[in-house]
Amino acid sequence: MHELNYEAPTSLDQAISVLAAAGENGRMLAGGTDLIIQMRAGVRQPGQVIDAKKIPELQALSFDAQTGLQLGAARACCEIIADATVQQHYPGLAEAAALIGSDQILARASVGGNVCNGSPAADTTPALIALGAVCQIAGPNGTREVAVEDFVTAPGQTVLAPNELLVAFRIPAPQGSADCYQRFIPRNEMDIAVVGVGSCVALDDDTCTAARIGLGAVAARPLLAKEAGDSLIGKTLDDAAIDAAAQLAQQAASPISDMRGTAEFRTHLVGVLTRRTLKEAAARARAR
Repeated sequence: MHELNYEAPTSLDQAISVLAAAGENGRMLAGGTDLIIQMRAGVRQPGQVIDAKKIPELQALSFDAQTGLQLGAARACCEIIADATVQQHYPGLAEAAALIGSDQILARASVGGNVCNGSPAADTTPALIALGAVCQIAGPNGTREVAVEDFVTAPGQTVLAPNELLVAFRIPAPQGSADCYQRFIPRNEMDIAVVGVGSCVALDDDTCTAARIGLGAVAARPLLAKEAGDSLIGKTLDDAAIDAAAQLAQQAASPISDMRGTAEFRTHLVGVLTRRTLKEAAARARAR
């Protein structure tokens, strides 16, 4: 790797100052499980690396029954997966975070880093889309919020300006809702999703009052299948309603063919995984 400067700020203001001074030459390090590999391969060559692990706001993990979950962008995945509140209220997010890599990777990797890497096949992004998560962004000009489905703009690209960083995710509190995330991969572990689907549904008795479906690895960026989710509102989540939503999710996808799967296969998987995640999310919502 090339020569670089490393800093580990202990406050958000300090991190913003260092990042702003570095400009295009700076890069935040949340866990390093993607960045270090990219640096070794010469894909990225930042002159300034800013470690996010010591910034309190980026290590947040707190839940309020009214406002929901505040999840710091640099909080390690292993801690998120093990958190009882996340397991209880956001099981789909825990499922997605657990798939990022091996135990060693999960001890360093973060949901924020996974999203900021900008991969269309990231596991946590569709799960967060399903949950209606909002990205909290900070920079020298202040703070702003962006819906997670709008955060990634193209492969490897996000809405972040060079002098901005992702601070945290604000995830709404469950209101009669539950979520689920599933993916298809050719191997059992440490592989990239051929297709990933996150679903979240809210029920009143057995009537769907809200639904969101996030899709991964089927377009140039993770997608919110809005029409598919909206089609379920006001309906009983029976097989007919779920099948119709799965078909709409397939229509929202625009996959490519590559070494991991054809476009036709990916489209088929969108339907299969949408049905499975909707049924599991509905079962979890009923159990609550």
